[in-house]
Amino acid sequence: MMQNRVKTKLADGGISIGTMVFEFATTGIGRIAAEAGAEFVVFDMEHTGFSVETMRMLIATCGGADCVPMVRVPATEYHFIARVLDMGARGVMVPMVESAEQARQIVQAAKYPPVGRRGAAFGIAHDDYSGGDIVPKIEAANRETLLIAQIETAEGVRNVAEIAAVSGIDVLWIGHFDLSNSLGIPGQFTHPQFQQSVAKVVAACRQHGKAPGFMASDVAGGKALLEQGFRILAYGGDLWLYQAALRAGIEGLKGNKP
Repeated sequence: MMQNRVKTKLADGGISIGTMVFEFATTGIGRIAAEAGAEFVVFDMEHTGFSVETMRMLIATCGGADCVPMVRVPATEYHFIARVLDMGARGVMVPMVESAEQARQIVQAAKYPPVGRRGAAFGIAHDDYSGGDIVPKIEAANRETLLIAQIETAEGVRNVAEIAAVSGIDVLWIGHFDLSNSLGIPGQFTHPQFQQSVAKVVAACRQHGKAPGFMASDVAGGKALLEQGFRILAYGGDLWLYQAALRAGIEGLKGNKP
């Protein structure tokens, strides 16, 4: 397994910027994102109709591109986590993480023994169909796989220090819409209660050496997040970026109409 440059940058205290894919299940999407400068792509299975077979194709679109493929699975379930890793995902994002025990379950599903209980299959997609000694493959997979726990409920915020303390979790990623819903203030991202929750997550990350993550919907908002201490950002998602660019172009052309 090649070095995961996103995980390396975060471990060194750096910043990584990528994007998310919800809609465009095309054979070029990974390379397109990489050419635009994305260091990673998170392919979403939680809020899309993407099947496991589609996810296999999407992960492969990053093959040969300087872009780390990751998958947001629908739930904290072994068969989701281990399966996308076997397909070649180099990181996993798990939604609705609310306890240290749940975080440990993620690590157990993603890591090979003795660290976890991930089932062993080699000479398949995740190790590029190669032969050879499996011991260094196990060590590399355990070392290079990036694990992201989403904090997006009031319960998750209450337990964030304990979650951040779990060895093997690399990133705590705020799901802002779900978190605001859980707090009873839907979409009110400037509300003091939301801001206090965000600050608590960032503080727990600093205390335990984790990287805080967020999805930035625009450049100004992304810069503000970086100033706040977030170190891994997804700049939007495919459908919204396309729609915004198309809208801007069409409105510009209409505005120039004689």
